[in-house]
Amino acid sequence: MRLVAVLGYSARRDTAIHAICARRLAHAETLVDGAGAVVLSGEAELMGEAWRGPAVELTFDPRARNTAGNAVGVAAAARKLGATEVVLVSSRWHAPRAALLLRTALRGSGISVTTSSPPDLPGPRLFVRELACFAALPFQALRLKSG
Repeated sequence: MRLVAVLGYSARRDTAIHAICARRLAHAETLVDGAGAVVLSGEAELMGEAWRGPAVELTFDPRARNTAGNAVGVAAAARKLGATEVVLVSSRWHAPRAALLLRTALRGSGISVTTSSPPDLPGPRLFVRELACFAALPFQALRLKSG
């Protein structure tokens, strides 16, 4: 079963869906044909309210507050739903790190992970932030392995 997982994005305490998150969600809506379910991770309630895609089972993971939390929540949902593949939807600049963390969280499960991204580029602030987060990646991955 193919599972589409959409990672949220917010400026914290957003009461409306952030433009970056809206682009991710709209992109995911084009990928769901043939998918067994969609996991909305992070700003799950806002994404659920904004969902305009085909009728498909929506699963909500509102607890994630960072990429490592997304990985843990999506991995748990993939196992619970019996997924054989996860299509991870995130921004192009974020997807490599998110996929690595998800693969770590899914280790030993046999569930494959691919990524798909809307055509967006980060501004300078997001690019620098993502580079800094990459520096912490080994520590995040170790925490996922020990968890």
